[in-house]
Amino acid sequence: MKPIYYPEPFRIKSVEPLHILSREEREEKIRAAHYNVFALASRDVYIDLLTDSGTGAMSTDQWAGVMVGDESYAGADCYFKVQDAAKEIFGLPYIQLVHQGRAAEKVLLPILLAGKKYAIANMHFDTTRAHVELAGARAIDCVTPEALDTTAQYDFKGNMDVARLEGYIKELGAENIGAVIMTITNNSAGGQPVSVENIRETRDLAHRYGIPFMIDAARYAENAYFVKQREAEFKNSTIPAIVRAMFEGADCFTMSAKKDAIVNMGGLIGCRDGKIFEAVKQRCISFEGFTTYGGMSGRDIEALARGLKEGIDEHYLKYRIGQMQYLAARLDEAGIAYQSPVGGHAVFVDAKKLLPHIPYFEFPAQALAIELYLEAGIRACDIGSFMLGNDPDTGKQLKADFEFTRLAIPRRVYTQSHLDVIADALINIKERAAEIRGYKIVEEPPILRHFTAKLAPLA
Repeated sequence: MKPIYYPEPFRIKSVEPLHILSREEREEKIRAAHYNVFALASRDVYIDLLTDSGTGAMSTDQWAGVMVGDESYAGADCYFKVQDAAKEIFGLPYIQLVHQGRAAEKVLLPILLAGKKYAIANMHFDTTRAHVELAGARAIDCVTPEALDTTAQYDFKGNMDVARLEGYIKELGAENIGAVIMTITNNSAGGQPVSVENIRETRDLAHRYGIPFMIDAARYAENAYFVKQREAEFKNSTIPAIVRAMFEGADCFTMSAKKDAIVNMGGLIGCRDGKIFEAVKQRCISFEGFTTYGGMSGRDIEALARGLKEGIDEHYLKYRIGQMQYLAARLDEAGIAYQSPVGGHAVFVDAKKLLPHIPYFEFPAQALAIELYLEAGIRACDIGSFMLGNDPDTGKQLKADFEFTRLAIPRRVYTQSHLDVIADALINIKERAAEIRGYKIVEEPPILRHFTAKLAPLA
């Protein structure tokens, strides 16, 4: 039976030409990039699945907004449009613009973590973990145990393990914990959703111990769509109503708007406490620019104001999640394991199962990402031990819970035919999986190494 595919709720008005390098050319390019896919030039990539962040296609309405963006330094009209849209969607009274998600983390986390030792999350993503460490604290992950079995069918694998969270709070001391963070969807666990019930339980536990509850809201709209499909309380609710339920009682949030707001640049910080917001504004002025532009151009702010609304359209979300379901169904037919049920923004292929002969310290997920490029010019990325890096205290290689090769699908960019190319490439790689070798690091920075590290293949 052919996998279900939900058709695009739009038509194509402009196209960007692509070309495919030969196998020999791709071998030369990845060698020159020191086997780090981040070092590849985009012109040398056929299908780019490196990230869904800032890589989506904006709508005609967003492009029209670019032409009317107010470029005033202070108090631009587009600033107030974003304020109105964000307050309506999320329900928090204070909103600060920044240029992207990691900028939001850079501004907010040092405020929350000042004098604190820990941040606990369902799972920190790479930049969040880095900014926790840069603030002098340590990041602890506390995902539900069901997430650890990639083949298990569980509706909300992104959930926080609330009982374990309370155990950490009692063990470490509430006074030492600067924030409890809920990432929606849970990227490092495979783009997996979090239930509203779990959000409420986590929020209430954090507040019971006097700990700020923060949401990493990068993919909030996709999370809301899963809630509507899987959580009985919300089966008849609208997406905007579910979003308000998710953020109810949250003390603050950071957001990369480059995901679910479908813009190429932008981010937000939301706060409920006026004193924290005043500190946010002062740090924003120092690092991002004046508060009403937050490091962004007026045209990008205007596109963001419109994209916030487009990203919560249910017809769009059905198509968006449908792309993941289609690709996942092709992998099911081929017996290729991934974090299932499939998440919202990507298919996370289980490289540990596909390449069981490669140990974690030889980076199986990175090895698979390199093979995808060699096979078909597809650029994916490692969400595993290579990305996790070294223990900040001992310097030893950490072992990730997962060895995922993430196929992050840009929004409104690729067609069903592109998805078939991706599936066919993985099927071809599976047939010669035993021949694939691991990699070693020959040069690396201390933090966020996967962006710039240099690797070499092992004999």
